[in-house]
Amino acid sequence: MPHRMTELRNCQQPLHPKVIEGLELFNRRSYFEAHESLEAAWKEEATSIRDLYRGILQAAVVYLHITHCNFPGAVKVYQRSQKWLTRWPETCRGIQVGQLQRDLQAAMLQVERLGPERLSAFDPTLLKPVLYEKN
Repeated sequence: MPHRMTELRNCQQPLHPKVIEGLELFNRRSYFEAHESLEAAWKEEATSIRDLYRGILQAAVVYLHITHCNFPGAVKVYQRSQKWLTRWPETCRGIQVGQLQRDLQAAMLQVERLGPERLSAFDPTLLKPVLYEKN
């Protein structure tokens, strides 16, 4: 349980500037650039919060794969992202982590329904922004 308490304390800290930049890029649907910015924050962070950043950067990669009609890539990275996102509370560092997970799940349900042959028919309105409190 001490690990969980450390994570909750980590959630009270401010966001890394590169994370803010990455979230803004993500929300403008610049998923590759969002990944790069979030990866920079992930590499600079020494605490467990880096796993949250990793989960969000992988969410950007999921959306990038969807927009490029890469079915196997979207499925693979989505599964990996869940390892990093599910351990955080509903809100952490002002990021609506739970909502991001629900949005990813809704997108992936359509990806799976369409399958690799029809992924080009994906509804882009399902690519939701990451909701977070701006400082």
